[in-house]
Amino acid sequence: MSKTFDRYSSIIFLVLGIGFIFESSKISQSAYGSNVGPDIFPKFLGIILILLSCRLFYETFKYANKEKRKDILDYKKFLIIFVSAILNVVLLETIGYVITTFLFLLISFQTMEKGGWLKTLLISGVFSYGIYFLFVEVLEGTLPGFPVWFN
Repeated sequence: MSKTFDRYSSIIFLVLGIGFIFESSKISQSAYGSNVGPDIFPKFLGIILILLSCRLFYETFKYANKEKRKDILDYKKFLIIFVSAILNVVLLETIGYVITTFLFLLISFQTMEKGGWLKTLLISGVFSYGIYFLFVEVLEGTLPGFPVWFN
C-alpha cells in the first residue's frame, strides 16, 4: 500500500480502538459472579487495535521515499472475499460459527495466495475452533455452535 493510505488507516484504527475501549466500559463489568465479564473481550480487542495502529503509523516513517510503485487494485480478489464475508454472515446461524469461519478463512487465504493447502486448512481450523473455544468455554459467551445435523 501507499504511505499516505497506511497513515490515514492507522489513525482510523486508533480511533476505532479508543471507541472499543470507551464503549466497552458501558457494558456491565461482571456476569453472575464470574471474574471475566462481557466487557473484557472488547477492551482487549481495543487495546490490540490501538497497539497495532501505533505500530503501523510508526512503520510508515520507514518507507522508502524513492519507491514509486503503482498499486494495482485487484477487484476479482476483493469481490471473492467480500461475497464470502457476506455468506459468512448470512449462514452463521444456519451452519454455525466454526464451519462458516473455517470456510471464510479457507476461501480468503486461497484467494490471496494459491497453494499451501495443508497450511491453509490447519490455520483456518485452529483459528475458527480456537476462537469458538475461547469465547464459549473460557469467556462463557454464546456463539452459534455446530448445526443440529452435524452432531
